[in-house]
Amino acid sequence: MTAIFEGRKADLEQAHKTLLDRRNEPEPYGNGIFTRYKYPVLTAAHAPLTWRFDFDPNSNPFFMERIGINAAFNAGAIKLDGKYLLVARVEGADRKSFFAVAESDNGVDGFKFWERPLAFESFAGADTNVYDIRLVQHEDGWIYGLFCTEKRDPAASPGDQTAAVAQCGIIRTKDLKSWERLPDLKTPSPQQRNVVLHPEFVAGQYAFYTRPQDSFIEAGSGGGIGFGLAPDITNAEVAEEHILYKKQYHTVYEAKNGLGPAPIKTSKGWLHLAHGVRNTAAGLRYVLYMFMTDLHDLTKITHKPGGYFLAPEGEERIGDVSNVAFCNGWIVDQDGKVFIYYASSDTRMHVATSSIAQLVDYVTNTPEDGLNSAASVNAINQLITKNKQFLGNS
Repeated sequence: MTAIFEGRKADLEQAHKTLLDRRNEPEPYGNGIFTRYKYPVLTAAHAPLTWRFDFDPNSNPFFMERIGINAAFNAGAIKLDGKYLLVARVEGADRKSFFAVAESDNGVDGFKFWERPLAFESFAGADTNVYDIRLVQHEDGWIYGLFCTEKRDPAASPGDQTAAVAQCGIIRTKDLKSWERLPDLKTPSPQQRNVVLHPEFVAGQYAFYTRPQDSFIEAGSGGGIGFGLAPDITNAEVAEEHILYKKQYHTVYEAKNGLGPAPIKTSKGWLHLAHGVRNTAAGLRYVLYMFMTDLHDLTKITHKPGGYFLAPEGEERIGDVSNVAFCNGWIVDQDGKVFIYYASSDTRMHVATSSIAQLVDYVTNTPEDGLNSAASVNAINQLITKNKQFLGNS
């Protein structure tokens, strides 16, 4: 038994080290807006062996996995003390999700989970599952984490074990190690998912981007990206939600849309990255899209580039929930480089890099969605005409 234990342990430790030490490579060509990288930055296999295996040969002679990890995805992101940090949604084989911090020196590879998963208070009866945290360094000095807290719908019939209620949980920290749980956000909507905190005060209040919806899955009569203010975050309540970005028929966000990470402030306006959902014969398709709001009036959209910004490609389209790209974390370096951390198909984390200059160019110069086929053809013909004139004179 000792030989089996030692052999498996040595092999698995070497495989794990090889995975964590693997250098990432930028994909060639691309669209000029961002650069994808070849390998996922986090997967289930990145989870430390000490989370999964009992290292005592007396109680685990076959070195069996005792606690399975199914996926690592939908991570919030922040740069702290020179390190690129992802707070990932880690899902166990039991389907329960939890948060764990992974750290990298350069933001594109070498991500290693901290020794222990993130722990914070769970209010009595509040959480069956927690996931999809958004991190923001607020001007009040705290780092906030807004996440989805889910439990079974208390109004569901005894035979229905699928009906759920989702709300926005709030935690805060100074170092990502010690966390304080605050009361859940209150809004006029029956359910809330994908809530994001704006990094600055607005008229002396905390500003929230919400996603009102009638039920756990369907937006129903609600939907769209909402916006509201709360005077106090220690007992946050948004009295009124204003729909900032509504759903639209036959677009990439016709079924649902929600903000991804907190927006980035630029000289031209606030850059927003969101996810859009449409229905297909094969099920829901999630893509990412961008828009910009006014620097001073956050409810005023100034630019709306048409179509998606990023969609799942190749093996990114395959996973536990296929055909999904989802982002709730990005990091901006002092030189303007942007690290966009996105998950594919509820399974793994990837990175794409861009810059403030590129993203502002993309958002401000990409044609808007004309909302019909004729308008799309007209936009292409305008570009062809411009190119013919330019190329003919060059």
